[in-house]
Amino acid sequence: MTGRRRTRTTSPVHPRPARARLLSAAALAACASVAVGCGVVPGVMGGSGDDTIKVMTWAPQDTAATNKPGMPAMAQAYARWVNAHGGIKGHKLDVLTCNDHNDTVGAAQCARRAAKENVVAVVGSYSQHGRSFLAPLEAAGIPYIGGYGVTDDEFTSPLSYPVNGGAPALLAGLGEQLGKKCGPVSLIRPDTVAGDQLPVLLDAGLKREHHPAAADQRAAEDATEYAGQAKQALDRATANPQSTGCVVTALGDRTDTFMDSFRRSRADYRKVGTGTVLGSIDQSRIDASGGKSGPYEGAYVTGWYPVASDPLWDPMRKVIKEQAFGDNRIDPADAGVQTTWIAYNVFKKVVEALGGDVTSNAIRQTLDNGLKVTTDGLTPPLSWRFEDLIAAVDFPRLVNAHVTFQVVRGGQLVSALDGFQDESKTLESADQH
Repeated sequence: MTGRRRTRTTSPVHPRPARARLLSAAALAACASVAVGCGVVPGVMGGSGDDTIKVMTWAPQDTAATNKPGMPAMAQAYARWVNAHGGIKGHKLDVLTCNDHNDTVGAAQCARRAAKENVVAVVGSYSQHGRSFLAPLEAAGIPYIGGYGVTDDEFTSPLSYPVNGGAPALLAGLGEQLGKKCGPVSLIRPDTVAGDQLPVLLDAGLKREHHPAAADQRAAEDATEYAGQAKQALDRATANPQSTGCVVTALGDRTDTFMDSFRRSRADYRKVGTGTVLGSIDQSRIDASGGKSGPYEGAYVTGWYPVASDPLWDPMRKVIKEQAFGDNRIDPADAGVQTTWIAYNVFKKVVEALGGDVTSNAIRQTLDNGLKVTTDGLTPPLSWRFEDLIAAVDFPRLVNAHVTFQVVRGGQLVSALDGFQDESKTLESADQH
């Protein structure tokens, strides 16, 4: 839930309305398809008539901010598993990977490489720089299936097919969860473009429970300590002696760093609650920080999917054990790994539904024409027809606004409320502008 640092400009920028962006990108995609109609269509199985389906998965690795090495590693493990069991409709799956380095140049380079390599889709990826990678994909007509949902652009491009509600649904859901439990709420979030959307979304969830807006605190996403921010958050969360306030952290990989500072500071204050979202926390981080004696005990957490201990994840665990045993990049409790697993299962079902060649254009048409994909209970059934989109002006490509409410109890992430909670109405009422 992080993004690039903001820069100042000498003239105001007026972003195009979502509908205008959709129409413009759709035109680009259509032109790309027509332009190559008389030659080799980008994405045709290897572009040379062989039976290989080529896709790409990217994510940042070895950077000073949020890293997701488990996503490309999971993608490659999935390909090994699929190929060991006959491929997809007899086609071998070839997964290319790319490191976007958490910067705009790297993200654009990954997208241009995807176009050059004639991949049929980019699947299960993470990048903070949606504008940089979506333009090259749109120009080449390459669909983006099951991105992590860290940027608004993933929910506006007509070539994006999200499998979850991204940061918008998580923050809205967390606001709703905390609105029932907390007094004053303080939000610690990145001082970045992507971070700027988080207070609006959290406040939309709080408002649904008739709770005042959270105090918004910006923080550097690559800081080595957050003592000042922790004390400021505690001051605000304990401002009302009649209620128990909460401190919310949405700093991605730097959440652990903040919680180290928070743990040292909280001894000087009365009790407060804590809250965060999956992606900033998972079971492995809870274990590493001390389990039930660590700073996350009692924290309210919002996720997209069932808790990692749910048997619904057993097929993914089986594939990891079979194809990636000992690969410590792949944590089955990581939301990025889980998203990649779901995205590739969606992609597999799309390919199985095709009547002819596996091309980027055929994949887009199948998805746009209403193919309904089930994910064995990990999400509600997914479909990307126009009538399946929720009525959120800022997120016109969002089809799944369901989240799960979780809590850390006894050092374990467990369900706080059974089933999925639909945040569609909350997001429809959120005003990003």
